[in-house]
Amino acid sequence: MLTVGSVATDLRLGIVILSLLLVLRPLLSEEKCHSDDKKALLKIKKAFNNPYLLASWQPNIDCCTWYCVKCDDVTNRIIEIFISDGDLPGQIPDAIADLPYLKSISFHKVTKFSGPIPYSITKVKYLDFLRISYANLTGTIPEFLGQLKNLTYLNLSYNNLTGPIPSSLGQIPKLGYIGLDQNKLTGTIPPSLVNLKGSELYLILSHNQLSGEIPASFQDIDFGKIDLSRNKLQGDISMLFGYKKTTYMMDFSRNMFEFNMSKLHVHQSLVYLDINHNRVFGSIPEVMTKLALQSFNVSYNRLCGKIPQGGRLQTRFDYSAYFHNRCLCGSPLDVACK
Repeated sequence: MLTVGSVATDLRLGIVILSLLLVLRPLLSEEKCHSDDKKALLKIKKAFNNPYLLASWQPNIDCCTWYCVKCDDVTNRIIEIFISDGDLPGQIPDAIADLPYLKSISFHKVTKFSGPIPYSITKVKYLDFLRISYANLTGTIPEFLGQLKNLTYLNLSYNNLTGPIPSSLGQIPKLGYIGLDQNKLTGTIPPSLVNLKGSELYLILSHNQLSGEIPASFQDIDFGKIDLSRNKLQGDISMLFGYKKTTYMMDFSRNMFEFNMSKLHVHQSLVYLDINHNRVFGSIPEVMTKLALQSFNVSYNRLCGKIPQGGRLQTRFDYSAYFHNRCLCGSPLDVACK
């Protein structure tokens, strides 16, 4: 049974709760994202002509909740921009430099994208991941990328970049992944890349117009993956192989490399080897039968001798992996050895 006293008590309690809610409301609705970061992101959106892809970037919404960005869990500063699979007219805006705590920038498969890489990106000192791929970038790969000393991953593949590979990339102490494939790059591979110290080095330079020989200093590098296919490179690359080299993937196809394959020393980690369309001579070494090869192609070279029997050389690969050589014989080729 309600009494005047109980009603008064409930009323006072309600007033206290309401007062607390009014006091806490600004705190509960307080925006996490730093105001400077929000201003920078809105500048970037405007520079891209307010695309639908960035429709969630609204000034009245906490930018830590926007699509295509990520805030640090502790500082709430913007640390990632990742935009992919959509229209993004324009080029990388200078306002990217107004996000000083960025660690990762990724523009992937963005149509209507163009232009060079701006110098302003050098102000993003904490950047360790940079991917601008399938994006129609033009111009050269700038030397100033060497100023990004924290960079560990660089992917500029599938663009329209021209000119040489800048030697300054070798000045980035932690850089472990370089992907510059599917561009129009020319010149030689800079010897400075021998300075790369990443824990597992990936060098992907395929489908360009690179020429000259591989730097001799590369004999000291233990790559995880190296792909130099479809260029105009030449010379002896046997120094990239070795018992102590733990490289698992090597693609040197469609170049003008010339070396004696019979003398190769190969680590058991190698599972992918493609040297088709070169000038490789000698014979296929017996060690190839000891490898768990998943892909192997030595066609269109100058190899001779009997194909070693065993391992996966016959069971996994057919004649197309061996044909168009000077005098290879034995299974799976339909050429008897004399």
